[in-house]
Amino acid sequence: MISLHDQSPAFRQALLKSERLRILILLSLLGAFLALRIVRTAIAWNPENAAELFWLASFAIALGILEAYVLRAIRPAIQTGKDLSHYSWLGNILIECCIPGLIIAFMTSSSMPAEYRVITNPIFGLYFLVISLSVLRLSERVSWLCGLCAAGSYLAAAYHHGWRPEDTLRNLSLLAPQKIVVTYAIGLLAAGVAAGLVAREIRKQVEAALREAEARRAVEHLQHDLDVARSIQRSLLPASMPQVPGFEIAAWNKSADQTSGDYYDWQALPDGRFVVALADVTGHGIGPALLASVCRAYSRAVFGQHEGFLESMTRINSAIAADVGEGRFVTFVAAIVGPKSSQVELLSAGHAPLFIYWLQHDRFDKMEAQGLPLGISPELMSEPPQSLPFDSGDMLVLCTDGFFEWANAKEELFGSDRLEKSIRSNREKPAAEIISSLYSDVIAFSGGTPQNDDLTAIVIKRI
Repeated sequence: MISLHDQSPAFRQALLKSERLRILILLSLLGAFLALRIVRTAIAWNPENAAELFWLASFAIALGILEAYVLRAIRPAIQTGKDLSHYSWLGNILIECCIPGLIIAFMTSSSMPAEYRVITNPIFGLYFLVISLSVLRLSERVSWLCGLCAAGSYLAAAYHHGWRPEDTLRNLSLLAPQKIVVTYAIGLLAAGVAAGLVAREIRKQVEAALREAEARRAVEHLQHDLDVARSIQRSLLPASMPQVPGFEIAAWNKSADQTSGDYYDWQALPDGRFVVALADVTGHGIGPALLASVCRAYSRAVFGQHEGFLESMTRINSAIAADVGEGRFVTFVAAIVGPKSSQVELLSAGHAPLFIYWLQHDRFDKMEAQGLPLGISPELMSEPPQSLPFDSGDMLVLCTDGFFEWANAKEELFGSDRLEKSIRSNREKPAAEIISSLYSDVIAFSGGTPQNDDLTAIVIKRI
């Protein structure tokens, strides 16, 4: 407790509360001892006992005033998180350790030989009370200082009664009072060292517990922030899909973490058609989730102007490239459908493969992306969008790589072949059920392995 400035606020609070507890225990025990002495003096009343009681009460009151002052300083320190001054700590230590020595020096029976007064006074036990309670200061240096001050004040009291250091060198029995004084002083020093070792171990435990508590609070705070972010991100996903005559459209998303780097969206265009988009940001978590939200905002703003499919994608790429750092990019695919045409206009910036199922031929075509992912370069390098003539039962399946890259316990990937098989076996179902069946097949294949990437899928089916 000599220096607390390098400790956490929580640890400083723990030290102050520990010191407050130590003082309250000390005052309680002193009060109990004083009450017992009052009863004993009342029973065995004589002038000498009354005088000793007077001086004992005086010392106790003086110590109580000192401790009350420290307690009064501790209360606002706990509320404000500040420390007490070093002078307050050190002054309190010195006075507490010197009080027993003063009592031994001036409150001993004159009828007892001088050399026995310092080794038979029961007040000597007060030293061990003060030293043992110093453990609650949670500092080995404070306990060592208490032991040193206690030994010093005890030797000073013995010196007052006639003991001299050279007495320890005289040819006396080890049980002689002059040598027992030194033994008692060494015992006080040893008690201080022992208390310091105990204080150090307790301090380690307290620090470990506080670090764990602070880490838990940080995790809880982060979890709360992630839950809020997830809630906001989920609210950005469309609550329903567009109702386009001649088409059935469904979409679904399941993030690997609280937040997702994938998203899907749709938007009505000024000419009455609809654009349906899917994006996959590299990685998953908070960063990709933020970039996914930015990408959604840009695409909504640009497609709302409807300057042409390729022109819109070019403008979205320019905006994202200006924002993302090196190593970040977005694979983005968009499809435009309308009520007056069976054509599906498709343009992919780095998102592949794209699965197209032709019901009449019971065949899958896997298309590659026409251009580089968004954010790779300020200029979008892409081929023109492709138009797909759909007949009844044909469908476009857009999904992120979390599906076909999910591995089972044998480290086998689900793969695109299994994905095609799942879609083919459920081709007669509505679009939403096709996605649900695909997810069920992936789960069954994984055999319980964890989901390591976000899952997002869109099915556009001609009816």
